[in-house]
This record gives sequence, structure tokens and C-alpha cells, in this order.
Amino acid sequence: MPSRAAFPQLTERERQILDLVARGYTNRRIARELVLAEKTVRNHVSHVFAKLQVSDRAAAVVRARDAGLGA
Repeated sequence: MPSRAAFPQLTERERQILDLVARGYTNRRIARELVLAEKTVRNHVSHVFAKLQVSDRAAAVVRARDAGLGA
């Protein structure tokens, strides 16, 4: 589970999803991994983008990896 210190504005689930996005997982794979609906994952990803003020997956990955997620 990613550290709470990285991105304190995110919920625990959002941090978990950001970590998986940073590992290169697709929304479908994240949904299978976490036993969630793919739409639920899409919603979480959208919230992460808004909270991190990024416009796409690549920018979110860069921010996540800079913070030590996705290893």
C-alpha cells in the first residue's frame, strides 16, 4: 500500500489506484486486481487527475513515480 505521505489529498483507494497506474496497469487490469467495476476505476482515475491537477495518464505517472509510487 502506498504511503499516506505521498499525496495526502488522495484517499487511500486513490493512492492505491495511482500506484497501479504508475506500474503501467490499464483500467481493466486495475479493476480485475481490486475487484471493482471498470467504471469505478475510471471515476477514481478522474478524481486523481483532478486532485493532482494533471490532464492525462502520462503526467499522473510522472508525478507518482517522482513520489516513489509504481515501483
